[in-house]
Amino acid sequence: MERYFTSGWHENLRLRVREFAEREVRPRVAEMEASRTVAHELSRLIARQGWIGVTIGREYGGMGAGHLAKTIIIEELARVSGAMGAMVQASQLGVAKIIHFGNELQKRTWLPRVAAGVCLPTIAVTEVESGGHVLGMRTTAVRDGDDYILNGHKIFVGNSHVGDLHGVVVRTGEGSRGLSAFLVEADRPGFSLGEHRPAMGLHGFSFGKLLFDNCRVPASNLLGVEGQGLSVAYSSSILYGRPNLTAVSLGIHQAAFEETAALCLKRERYGAPLGELNNIKLKLGRMKSRLMTARLAAYHAVYLLDQGLPCDTELMNAKFLNHESAVESTRDAMEIHAASGLFTDRPVERYLRDAYHIYAPAGTSEIQLLRLGEEALGTAKGQWSERLSGLVRTVRPQRPLGQLETAGHAG
Repeated sequence: MERYFTSGWHENLRLRVREFAEREVRPRVAEMEASRTVAHELSRLIARQGWIGVTIGREYGGMGAGHLAKTIIIEELARVSGAMGAMVQASQLGVAKIIHFGNELQKRTWLPRVAAGVCLPTIAVTEVESGGHVLGMRTTAVRDGDDYILNGHKIFVGNSHVGDLHGVVVRTGEGSRGLSAFLVEADRPGFSLGEHRPAMGLHGFSFGKLLFDNCRVPASNLLGVEGQGLSVAYSSSILYGRPNLTAVSLGIHQAAFEETAALCLKRERYGAPLGELNNIKLKLGRMKSRLMTARLAAYHAVYLLDQGLPCDTELMNAKFLNHESAVESTRDAMEIHAASGLFTDRPVERYLRDAYHIYAPAGTSEIQLLRLGEEALGTAKGQWSERLSGLVRTVRPQRPLGQLETAGHAG
């Protein structure tokens, strides 16, 4: 199944990311879980591998390798640490807004820095009062000469405390055409961060609060034109957020399956391996079936995206199916481990906690089903994958992997 979508180049990439994750990330997981603080150093180390630039064109110093390659990178990191898979996926959301709406100066200023791993971008949309209702946001940007002055806040911003460049969607007018997007550097006067709050899972990852108090931003930092903020938010969420979170779920799912299958071979019950019990075989069989189906949905969706084909519905389905499947399989893993799974010397309880974090971002499971229902009824509002196909279509890499990853690589 994987070979249908992937090439030898992709599998070489997978091996490289997996080897890095085992060598550099896994030894740090215990400390991240214990401290529950932001993994600044590890986030920067991962960025320096050049992988944040996987969908950035080679003309801007990126890998130019596309969304299937991005899925593999995030999946392999999440297989070892859901938090670091989430860190890369959130950075990719920050990349999307510049690729989709940045002008040439903005692209040449920021994309090479992102690709080199010296700039971690974010996207900031959600607010306390409006939640997932984008049009309900209240944070404002008011024109003042050659600048805009921002006031308000954003919450649940992935990479909030490691980000260098925040893509902020704010209100510049009324209604759906009154939203605009700006690039806000993290060192700008008037910008600050809320205190990092540890959450149930994804320890080491930050998704916190951004504060704007008369934060002055040059008009040249406007993404696109005034009134395109809703498009910036939606296109980033649909074309990057959904497949990215799909990949995080897939990595967690793979890890839970591997850990549980290994336990069933090693642990004995009634004088035989645990896996010889039929009720355990049934649970493992369900986990395997879910994992195969989830991976097929994930790879199929991003394969279409790389071809520049309409695939919004496939991206929705992949996000829904992968999150739901990961949660179900991690719960099965916990049940097979029984009491031993409750202790933190085994990672299955972490997999379950981390999997729950993927529910809400880029649309809850219910939102995905509602949009799929609209597609079934013929009332969907168009395909972002079709509108921006020229910006997301990727030619399959032909050069050896090392040549593509020289920019930003610091192994």
